[in-house]
Amino acid sequence: MKIAYVTTYNARSLRGSNEWSGTGYYIAQSLEKQSLSVEYIGPLKEPVTLHGVPKIKRRYYELFHKKNYQQDADPIILKSYARQVAKKLNNTKSDIVFSATVNPIAYLECDRPIVFWADGTFANIQNFYPLYTHLPQQVIKDWHLMEELALQRCKLAIYSSDWAAKSAIHDYGADPSKVKVVPFGANIESALTFETVKDAIESRPTNRCKLLFIAVDWIRKGGDVAYQVAKKLNQSGLKTELTVVGCQPLLEESLPDFVKALGFISKSTSEGKTQIQKLFLESHFLILPTIADCTPIVFCEANSLGVPCLSTTVGGVPTIIHNDVNGRLFDKDANISDYCNYITDLFADYSKYKNLAMSAFHEYDSRLNWRVCGQKVKDLLRTSVQN
Repeated sequence: MKIAYVTTYNARSLRGSNEWSGTGYYIAQSLEKQSLSVEYIGPLKEPVTLHGVPKIKRRYYELFHKKNYQQDADPIILKSYARQVAKKLNNTKSDIVFSATVNPIAYLECDRPIVFWADGTFANIQNFYPLYTHLPQQVIKDWHLMEELALQRCKLAIYSSDWAAKSAIHDYGADPSKVKVVPFGANIESALTFETVKDAIESRPTNRCKLLFIAVDWIRKGGDVAYQVAKKLNQSGLKTELTVVGCQPLLEESLPDFVKALGFISKSTSEGKTQIQKLFLESHFLILPTIADCTPIVFCEANSLGVPCLSTTVGGVPTIIHNDVNGRLFDKDANISDYCNYITDLFADYSKYKNLAMSAFHEYDSRLNWRVCGQKVKDLLRTSVQN
């Protein structure tokens, strides 16, 4: 089976697809590792006539309407993408057109089945992510239209969470029979063996809790909650460390000794990968009390190293984290004591923590890795072509 893999960015390398945490690259790799022939179509270019126009529009809406302009669903751009893809398809013998987002295929006219694998719909993210609030009405209209057209044109709409799949059906009237759910895998090159992860779990201290917070957005990812949890645990008698990677803590008080702020660590370098892996292996929990998220792949990465995740019941997170299986979810407005009680209970009976950590690794190994996810998508593609 031959796949025409369409992306607006360069998905051939991890560095080229960093704008989506490398997910576009790993999607392609997951398909290739299923012995599917992948022909890359991308990066796509914006129309030359639009150069500078989005910047002007953004300033206009900000200054005169106090609105947040986003260009991603502009029909002029989307139609240009579609023309570029159609032109390149004329020179390919692909069986399926496959896209990681709906943008390049919303206006695409072609004689081959169209499939996409996305992490959310516009209805999901509007007024959910700060970036997609206070939008002009025309932008909102264009974005909804993009979603509708993509769902009408596609043979198969794959989403990384039940939350996103339900939105496609209920918000855009998508045919339920062509909407499927396949979570994304962990964006890591290679996982450690069961024995290595088990040894790491056994080596974690039983009298000290090590929390890891990885995010580039302290506020949206719930950094203050993570900090308050670590602070309260220390006050209650359980010595706790909070390591922050990706951003600087925004605190009203000076940084206490129990918080280690390491800044941004790039996974595109071998040194960065090694450092992040070491941090995971030494940590008891990844804590990410996010207030808005589609499918945080960092949860899958944590599980791959036997680290349970503490997060919130928002967006697509419940598809990844199952309570007391690979972590624990809390209400977005949960009390800090709810997190602390859960952690202290596990430390009081540490065998329960070790069982949870091993269960987290099993979730990665059986469900949250690109090998398993790629196989599921391959099976869906095969069925799609046959029908």
